[in-house]
Amino acid sequence: MEIDEFERERLRALEFQRQQAAEEDQDDLPLPDLPPLPADPRWRVAHLPFLSAVSFALLLFATSIGFLTGGPSSAVGAAAGVMIVTVSFTMSTLVIAWADTVRPALLMPLALFTYVLKYGALGVVLAYGVSTTWPGKNALGYGIVAGVVVWTAVQAWWFHRVSRPN
Repeated sequence: MEIDEFERERLRALEFQRQQAAEEDQDDLPLPDLPPLPADPRWRVAHLPFLSAVSFALLLFATSIGFLTGGPSSAVGAAAGVMIVTVSFTMSTLVIAWADTVRPALLMPLALFTYVLKYGALGVVLAYGVSTTWPGKNALGYGIVAGVVVWTAVQAWWFHRVSRPN
């Protein structure tokens, strides 16, 4: 049975954790030793090209539907909604991948910070959009919702496919 690079990386991380747990003088150190960097850290962002392609397809679809149902302003709103989600989710993915590569102890605080920042920004955009008279505001909201649902579903599918044993 052939082991792919993701499984090999997971096994390497588990072995490092076992070695760390086996050391008895761990309490004397001010900070734990850094785990070895993976042979190829690009696996953390390997899903981004596929997600970007899906997001681009959703952008085209949302823009078309927005134009057909509400004209140019709805097309701009739907496209802006999808782009806001795509950019914010891509940035949080890159921040989390960077933190995991540089210092895994930073992963949880930075992940929580980026999620709070991302969803706070989405909330501000939606709250501002509701209070305006711009005709594309409904399409903006639908674009944001569609972007969040599609990105989350495709990312979950991707990681399920990658992590599933052959």
